[in-house]
Amino acid sequence: MIAGVRWAPAALLCAGALGVGVNPQRVLPLRRELATTVPARVAGGFVSRDLQVPVDEQQVAGMTSYLLRVYSRPAAPAGSAKDVSLYVGYYSSQTEGRTIHSPKNCLPGAGWDVLGSRQAQVATAAGTITVNRYLLQKKNERALVLYWYQGRGRIEASEYAVKWQLLRDTALRRRSDEALVRVIVPVVGSERDAFRLASEFAAEVVPSVSAALPAA
Repeated sequence: MIAGVRWAPAALLCAGALGVGVNPQRVLPLRRELATTVPARVAGGFVSRDLQVPVDEQQVAGMTSYLLRVYSRPAAPAGSAKDVSLYVGYYSSQTEGRTIHSPKNCLPGAGWDVLGSRQAQVATAAGTITVNRYLLQKKNERALVLYWYQGRGRIEASEYAVKWQLLRDTALRRRSDEALVRVIVPVVGSERDAFRLASEFAAEVVPSVSAALPAA
């Protein structure tokens, strides 16, 4: 099992505590199921299998819907990653204690150390987006992580911007629906190669997640 899959629940499924106001929020279901909207096969010979998050961890995280999927390519070129992990956690509304928590506070879990972090640009069919890029290491394993927030017509990397938009939309639109999207690629060869592969997956995922989310 790849590094990203082993620590996915511990690194991602942690509940936040950002207050989003007292006004009743509109609960907006997905327009389409994530499992059927996000492609199960990706160019390059990748095929996928879906994983289940334990019920107790789902209750802690509080997401309404999720997709935890591993893409594998048995015939991967030498020196390149064979597996890619994808997680999409959707919240139809966010309330006190049941909000998306920043992965940057959870990523250094289960013995993983952050070697570097910054924002990066990824070209997609929806235009160039900004994502968070993390490089992690545990013993002799390294993994590259991309994550971003998607919903209410926006794709955002900055936690500060996400919090401000959440508070504003909660007050003005009674909407707090949003998804956290994360891609993990083990670094087998160079970090550059891992980022290129992660970016290709991000480009595949962004439009399909948008198709599943409620309209802006």
